[in-house]
Amino acid sequence: MDLGVRWKLHGDGRTPAPGAVVRPDERLSWPRTAGLGAQHVVAMFGASFVAPVLMGLDPNLAIMMSGVSTVIFLLATKGRVPSYLGCSLSFVGVAAVIRAQGGSSATVTGAVFVVGAALFLVGLAVQKFGARIIHATMPPIVTGAVVMLIGFNLAPVTASTYWPQDQWTALLVMLFTGLAVVCLRGFWSRVAIFLGLLFGYGISWLFDRVFGKIHSVDGGGHMTDHWRLDLSGVGKADWIGLPTFHGPSFQWSAILVALPVVIALVAENAGHVKAVGEMTGSNLDDKLGTAISADGVGSMLSTAVGGPPNTTYSENIGVMAATRVYSTAAYWAAACFALLFGLCPKFGAVVAAIPGGVLGGITVILYGMIGLLGAQIWTKSGVDLRNPLNLVPAAAGIIIGIGNVTLKFTDTFSLSGIALGTLVVITGYHALRALAPAHLKTQEPLLDEGTSSYDEGAEGAGGAEGASGEPRKP
Repeated sequence: MDLGVRWKLHGDGRTPAPGAVVRPDERLSWPRTAGLGAQHVVAMFGASFVAPVLMGLDPNLAIMMSGVSTVIFLLATKGRVPSYLGCSLSFVGVAAVIRAQGGSSATVTGAVFVVGAALFLVGLAVQKFGARIIHATMPPIVTGAVVMLIGFNLAPVTASTYWPQDQWTALLVMLFTGLAVVCLRGFWSRVAIFLGLLFGYGISWLFDRVFGKIHSVDGGGHMTDHWRLDLSGVGKADWIGLPTFHGPSFQWSAILVALPVVIALVAENAGHVKAVGEMTGSNLDDKLGTAISADGVGSMLSTAVGGPPNTTYSENIGVMAATRVYSTAAYWAAACFALLFGLCPKFGAVVAAIPGGVLGGITVILYGMIGLLGAQIWTKSGVDLRNPLNLVPAAAGIIIGIGNVTLKFTDTFSLSGIALGTLVVITGYHALRALAPAHLKTQEPLLDEGTSSYDEGAEGAGGAEGASGEPRKP
């Protein structure tokens, strides 16, 4: 059985020739491959350890399970889709809502486990019926609106939890991170969040030395005098040890809040698989369903032991684009490095010590970027918001999601925020489409321009788009 774990040496194993690429089934020398793997770990590092901290989960376990999930993904796709699976930021808002309702870490991981199972089933459906099932259920107007409301629903978390802990540090970190994202080039721009965290650590340490303790709310919401950067736990932590494991707990209220994220994950996976296919010059149409299912299995395994869910990372796809090295051997090396980091409690203690003000500055940009990805889906797909069939369900769902509107059914069951907003967008769009006059029912573009080639024979079937994913000109 070919599991994609055999690689041919590319050239002399040192440097690719000008214009050449290292294909997924090739590799450079093992020392260089290990170096590329370390670079992939750094690329995913910022988001992959910020996300579990924001979700209230163990960052050591998150890094370890990202390595495990990556191995599962590489084996499932037989080494044809070079991708790294890191902690998904799409669930940060979900975790915040569940905890605000009194949920524990077990409740969070239980809800997300169900999302992983749903993603696995979606992948199986795509394998059997093709990507058209995705496009029919989740056209761009729906996908974009759901991604947008998931991101913007996080705004109160920044405003009420992180920013008040140290507003001036938050402001400086926000400005530095924004400059890093815009002004840096290549690899450094892709680790701007990580650089922002390092800058925040330094500023917090400097302010503690210059101004002493700060009088503000701490991480628990209590007004106290406290150090901005408290590294006392780092000295007590061991160098080698297992992360903290726990089992999931399942509650329907939490599961309903988390399920809408499936839409965002399907969109992410479809776009990433298409992007990798274009970069490597390979037709990966037949691997889309497998990739989605593998993502679901990785998330189920991670959340089953108390870790966060995982998804394919665009940061690492960016590293491949910059280096033109698409070898899956580098991803195996990255997965091994992640497993080693997960076995170092001292590393986890350093992550857990991130000052609240630093997270405030980071999340202002990060949460906004998540939300605006929804607008990017609309832009790429040419969604016409002048059409009331698109405008009405999206407008209603986004306001419900951002405003955390609640619909109460009984004393023990209600829908609100992300769950209710998603339900309104999906059901509202399809119900209105069924009732709308014919002139409003223009052919929708596909999920995004990154998935257009998955519709085999779309042109022959009278679809509105050509093979490039652009609408046909009349």
